Amino acid sequence: MTALTPPMGRLRWTFTDGLTLVGRELGRLRQEPGQLVAMLVFPAIMVVLFGYVFGSAIQVPGGGDYREYLMPGLFSMVTFSAVMSVMTRTATDASRGVMDRFKSMPMARSAVPFGTTGADLLGGLLSLAIMVGAGLLVGWQPHSGPVHTAEAFLLLIVLRYALSWVGVYLGMVVKNDEVADQLVPLFLPFTMLSNSFVPTDGMPGWLRVLADWNPVSALTAASRELFGNPGVPSGDVAWPLAHPVAAVLLWSAALLVVFVPLSIRTYKRKGR
Repeated sequence: MTALTPPMGRLRWTFTDGLTLVGRELGRLRQEPGQLVAMLVFPAIMVVLFGYVFGSAIQVPGGGDYREYLMPGLFSMVTFSAVMSVMTRTATDASRGVMDRFKSMPMARSAVPFGTTGADLLGGLLSLAIMVGAGLLVGWQPHSGPVHTAEAFLLLIVLRYALSWVGVYLGMVVKNDEVADQLVPLFLPFTMLSNSFVPTDGMPGWLRVLADWNPVSALTAASRELFGNPGVPSGDVAWPLAHPVAAVLLWSAALLVVFVPLSIRTYKRKGR
């Protein structure tokens, strides 16, 4: 039947089924209120923990308030959490047979990964909004005007969507929710090894190279630049930090080009 469906019909079919699955994912929050509470509370805890506990011991390069330096890093950390959350949800569905039930239904094959990533994008917007509110309460604010502020948030959203496709692929490869839960802590060093919380200047040479080329650092530097917050890299720095906006766009494009077809192909193969 799919082969006889015109391209626009298949696209509409995929979009409709994808929206249905987005609604299913959002319905999970009503059935699992603990997940919703964690989504609401975690951003505020991160702001208080890093902003007040560590803030007094860290000097901002070039001067400035540490909490204004910190918030772009926390925005980046929340953005990269898409990989962990989507991987866990996808692996849980695979291990509980939900994916098999989807494959038995008359629905577009590619709708499942599209629905999963779409639902994560909505959840990510909620987490980002809560963290923005917490940041405003502790004194953070953008200083570069509404256009650059909107560009910064758009950059965060675009990269989060690209990262969610990485999570879909990893979840389908893992296929086990317990294994996925054990892999989650491995992502923490990846987000911490960056300029999100501390400058990379004081790191050993080899470690600083890793941190400077970490996409988390590029996203953090781009956010600081667009928000007008302190800590914007200057002088002789690595290319991703000298051109952070371009680096983030390149990372986003590369991830989408690689993982969108890879995720859809992997899902279809598992249905054979």
